[in-house]
Amino acid sequence: MSAIARPEIRDIGLLRQSLVIVRRNLIHIKRMPEMLMDVTIQPVMFVMLFAFVFGGSIATGAPSGYREWLLGGIMGQTVAFSSFIVAVGLTADIEKGIVDRMRSLPINPAAVLVGRSISSLLHSSIGLVVMSLTGLLIGWRIRTNVLEAGLAYLLLLLWGFAMIWIGIWVGSKMRSVEAVNGVMFTTMFPITFLSNAFAPTENMPSWLRTIAEWNPISSLVQAVRELWGNTTPVADGAALPLHHPVLTTFIWTIAITAVVAPLAIRTFRIRTQD
Repeated sequence: MSAIARPEIRDIGLLRQSLVIVRRNLIHIKRMPEMLMDVTIQPVMFVMLFAFVFGGSIATGAPSGYREWLLGGIMGQTVAFSSFIVAVGLTADIEKGIVDRMRSLPINPAAVLVGRSISSLLHSSIGLVVMSLTGLLIGWRIRTNVLEAGLAYLLLLLWGFAMIWIGIWVGSKMRSVEAVNGVMFTTMFPITFLSNAFAPTENMPSWLRTIAEWNPISSLVQAVRELWGNTTPVADGAALPLHHPVLTTFIWTIAITAVVAPLAIRTFRIRTQD
């Protein structure tokens, strides 16, 4: 009786391994479409709530009105919440033993994180498309050229990438999905609202205005609004980041990724080796 030949194990490389993980995560979303609520229904709900309920009582000074001014803030919030998405998804995979099963396979351990990052970025991109279409319906327009408009979307995606590493770090650190929800909710919501995303900072108390204007989300939102032509130049008394929002956002993105990514990789490695 001939022996059964052992299947040949071929190294297909980190990229292809990561794309397999991306495909697995996208299939998961396909089978559970309610996972898209945070980048479809929720942002649309925020747009309608602020544009039609609160918009009439918020003066921005923007010539195009509050609705155009609002869209940059909503999109900044949507990509900031990408950290929430990846943290919950990663923690759930670790809890259910999915990561352990993947580690038992002949794959690069980094493929799990790279695949999760790419799929989360695609997830956030869906939100940006939905928000853009919703904005067009309520009167939002891009009033600059194609290059500036594209740069604004690029900044949003880069910021989302940096937020994903924060999510990986938190997801690797917390021991349950409930803990992740608690930590992310109590941090991301205040950080998002303590910015210029939904209301101008000029009317805030001086100490609160300083905090809000140095908030990196404020730089991102201001950069997006300027690149789309949806706001007027900032006041002379505004903090330095708002006078150079595009450059500041690039610096924040690089700094956050450079600091948090190694911490996230180390924490994930420690957690999955327990």
